[in-house]
Amino acid sequence: MTSLDFAGLRRFPDVEAGNLFAVDATDRLILDEAASAVSAAAAGVVVALGDHYGALTIGAAQLGARGIRVFQDSLIGERALANNAPDLGYRSLPLGGELLTGATVVLLQLPRSLAELDELAGQIAARAAPSVTVYAGGRIKHISVAMNEVLLRHFGRLDVSHARQKSRVLVAREPRRAPAGYPAREFSDELGLWVCAHGAAFAGTKLDIGTRLLLSVLENAVPDAGTVIDLGCGTGILAAALARSRPDAAVIATDLSWAAVESARTTVEANGLSGRVTVVRDVGLGSRPDSSADLVVLNPPFHVGATVHTGLADALFAEAARVLRPGGELWTVYNSHLGYRSALQRAVGDTREIARNAKFTVTASRRR
Repeated sequence: MTSLDFAGLRRFPDVEAGNLFAVDATDRLILDEAASAVSAAAAGVVVALGDHYGALTIGAAQLGARGIRVFQDSLIGERALANNAPDLGYRSLPLGGELLTGATVVLLQLPRSLAELDELAGQIAARAAPSVTVYAGGRIKHISVAMNEVLLRHFGRLDVSHARQKSRVLVAREPRRAPAGYPAREFSDELGLWVCAHGAAFAGTKLDIGTRLLLSVLENAVPDAGTVIDLGCGTGILAAALARSRPDAAVIATDLSWAAVESARTTVEANGLSGRVTVVRDVGLGSRPDSSADLVVLNPPFHVGATVHTGLADALFAEAARVLRPGGELWTVYNSHLGYRSALQRAVGDTREIARNAKFTVTASRRR
């Protein structure tokens, strides 16, 4: 086992708790499997993808890599790495040619989504050096045979490491060049909208059932709102629907995910709404001033990675409360079993139920 120092590595500015960690067994196993290749690599040819809080990048630097290129879908991950390694000299880049061209070693935390893995593997195969080796690791319980199949669509050889501490690494070589399939694009007859999605975007080009319920009542949400924010916008369905139905409102779509923001931007463009919707990559509503919105719509997450944790939702409720004008409203859709109503009441103000079905609840919370 390679000796690497992760003392002091933090998740900040992400949620921090006793059962949430900044480095895991998969990070360590990926680095151990790739140690020889990383140590022998020339400057600028090692790439880290899906590096949660910087462990892969920092570990690769300790193994001798220089000029590491990094892509993290989450803006929180980018900021955590910047906080953990301010002087490391890595480059944080969007998914694409500048990130991957000429790469010979790719360190990858396997995503849970097959579509996200498909896009990442396709980008690597199309852009990296022919000699590239991909070290893709994950928890055994999250690795499926379907992941092997996805990787083998893009690479001619796939080897599997021994398991250690409930983690395993899939090692892919011999890239196959294939046309890019992302962002995917599909017309929704139900919405009357084009929906565009990168691989990591929640629900892809489909309308998830929570968003469907929220859309069914959204015309009643602060009808005269001048500024409307789609917080955690995903593919931009809510933002596009709001912009189309409220031509006089300024609509802002924001998400911390690169894939979500790029998906939303493409969805907005595909529906001829580019001049109506501003799409922003942000942590919560960090770039928005206090008391600047009349309506915020939100479908909050209830997982932090693979761990059930409501910390992200609580933070988003607080951000919405800060940004809403007095009398403005936060309309939230959530899994009914989570019982967010009391948290919304505390964070925002008077909260009433608008709609409920077998699985989801929509509430409206008025800013005090």
